[in-house]
Amino acid sequence: MFSSVNTCWTLVGAFLVYFMQAGFALCEAGFTRAKNTGNILMKNMMDFCIGTPCYWLIGFGLMFGGTGALIGGFDPFIQGDYSHLGLDIPLWVYIVFQTVFCATAATIVSGSMAERTNFKAYCVYSAAISLVVYPICGHWMWGGGWLQSMGFHDFAGSAAVHNVGGVIALLGAWMLGPRIGKYDKNGKPHAIPGHNLTAGALGVFILWFCWFGFNGGSSLSLSTDASMTMTGLVCFNTNLAAAVATCVTMIFTWVRYGKPDVSMTLNGSLAGLVAITAGCDTVSPFGAFFIGFVAGFLVVLSVEFFDNIAKVDDPVGAVSVHFANGVWGTIAVGLFSTGANTEHAGLFYGGGVTQLGTQLLGLITVDAYVVIVMFIIFKIIDKTIGLRVPAEVEIDGLDIHEHGLISAYADFAPMSLGMVSPEVQETVEGAVPAKSADEAVPVVETTTVTAAPASGPRISKVVILLRQSRFDALKEALSSIGVTGLTVTQVLGCGVQKGQSEFYRGVPMDVTLLPKVKVEVVVSRVPVRSVIDVTKRVLYTGHIGDGKIFVYNVENVVKVRTGEEGVAALQDTH
Repeated sequence: MFSSVNTCWTLVGAFLVYFMQAGFALCEAGFTRAKNTGNILMKNMMDFCIGTPCYWLIGFGLMFGGTGALIGGFDPFIQGDYSHLGLDIPLWVYIVFQTVFCATAATIVSGSMAERTNFKAYCVYSAAISLVVYPICGHWMWGGGWLQSMGFHDFAGSAAVHNVGGVIALLGAWMLGPRIGKYDKNGKPHAIPGHNLTAGALGVFILWFCWFGFNGGSSLSLSTDASMTMTGLVCFNTNLAAAVATCVTMIFTWVRYGKPDVSMTLNGSLAGLVAITAGCDTVSPFGAFFIGFVAGFLVVLSVEFFDNIAKVDDPVGAVSVHFANGVWGTIAVGLFSTGANTEHAGLFYGGGVTQLGTQLLGLITVDAYVVIVMFIIFKIIDKTIGLRVPAEVEIDGLDIHEHGLISAYADFAPMSLGMVSPEVQETVEGAVPAKSADEAVPVVETTTVTAAPASGPRISKVVILLRQSRFDALKEALSSIGVTGLTVTQVLGCGVQKGQSEFYRGVPMDVTLLPKVKVEVVVSRVPVRSVIDVTKRVLYTGHIGDGKIFVYNVENVVKVRTGEEGVAALQDTH
């Protein structure tokens, strides 16, 4: 006889955990650059849609198809007998609940590898996670495997979901390498701010709300006084740990940086949620308080470590949130468990080190398995499909190259300038050794005034339209010939080729305006010819779209601060 109350509660939990996909999508999109938003939204949609049939195919069977020490069973399409689970809810309800957990583990990886991962590669390794990586680890801890039989405790997934996803995220980000422009030649990190903090914050609010389903729903029951009491404690501890972690992160960054850091504080909320997930059913509110307290410090120190010391570029802080705090939350069970729902109480509750040792053993073995398997998978993908996109694709943005999407925001072409070093520019795909300047794009001279100034040297304005990927090289080249001032604008445009053919919802777009950079310089003492020649040399690749140069006569220049006019206004002597 099935319990209708428990069935409804489990389904509500499953639906809330599914909605976490929206939270993860908004967080990742908000904490990264606008030129990759479409790609990020697509990844977060597809890892769930790829993971669902993969988990149905063999994942669930590997996880719950038996009580073997290492593996459940091979049960394609879930045809076998699962009476050994002892469920009082329909099997398919339980499958739905476990499926959304599996998808969450795959989603975590997306954030750390954002903005430079080949989309085809992402689809492949997302499938691999749902097929063999997460199910095997899940079996060890939840499906009757050897860790569960030893008394390993992970109520809702600090280890099984967040630590597993976090380990893959760390490995993937390390193997990919940092984003172009993240580190200078001396290894000093540069901040690459996300484009939409509002979306990031909304994502955190959604995740926090859905975490009540993630943790609370893991009770699978509300039919007895005991189950209702435990579920209530789970939800209270979840909320308390998250709130404390958020406060600690805010205060810590305030002291450390002089002002409370918004994005880091949002990460602090998630860190507290991840940390409490393993022990939310077995710790007291006091234990939850201290778990959240440590998580608030840990997420900040972890982000700084991976950024500054390890040189692992994690755009959204996924490694620090999910791996670092997944580990901490799992260990915390061995410290703060009251003995409820665990074989042994934690160290601080008189249980000795037995439970702590079991938790540590579980973490070490699970992480070792994940690292070995995913390293092999990543290597195979890298040698076949290619794990990382070419440099030019990364600089332009994955939206346009991977999905034919100029911008995720109508009528805007968001880009980031000034992030790419000249040495990196030379490696951009499509760039070829420059030929003679005469073979480059011809100059188009346009006169907008009737004559140059009546006296004094000629003043000219040079307008250059170029690919975004060549901007930094041009800036350095102009500086080398004495050009000290320039104005940079992000624009949309097309030449005689009328852009490139793309489709939106299957409808061809007649004219595609491509994102370009417009650089304007006004020169007098620097010869215009020198500006033209160096620009042609830097921009020329031999490919359509190298750019255009326009030259204008300037009637006069006035410096507002001093009142100087003409050539004198162009000098910064005082």
